[in-house]
Amino acid sequence: MKGRNTTIITNRKARFEYQIEEKFEAGLVLTGTEVKSLRHGKASLQEAYCTVRSGEVFVINMNIAEYEMGTYNNHIPTRERKLLLSKKEIAKLQKGLEQKGQTIVPLKMFFNDRNLVKLEIALAKGKKVADKRDSIKDRDTKREMDRLQKY
Repeated sequence: MKGRNTTIITNRKARFEYQIEEKFEAGLVLTGTEVKSLRHGKASLQEAYCTVRSGEVFVINMNIAEYEMGTYNNHIPTRERKLLLSKKEIAKLQKGLEQKGQTIVPLKMFFNDRNLVKLEIALAKGKKVADKRDSIKDRDTKREMDRLQKY
């Protein structure tokens, strides 16, 4: 079981909307009920984005559903969650955000080989409409080639 990452959720829309420049792997500060809810796969990264504030990185609008068996001390589903990164990585992200058109988007959330929740984030640049059309065209041609190769 060593070396196997278990993906919880992916943000498929991010790869379509943004051109990925550089990827980072970050830990998350979570409560117990959040981890239990993640083990059931009850989370969403669709509207999530990251920001850097006073030398710390936070993920905003990431939805982790309330744990069904939780009691009065259940978590707030869309609270801000702190990301755990090294100072070097935070400096790279800060420098990237200062450039026009760059943002930090979460790509996927997974359990690593030590069973810790990790979030893969990326420094990304927004795509223009023409670039999105090219992505769609490439995807369709790849699908067609796979179909022809199958038969």
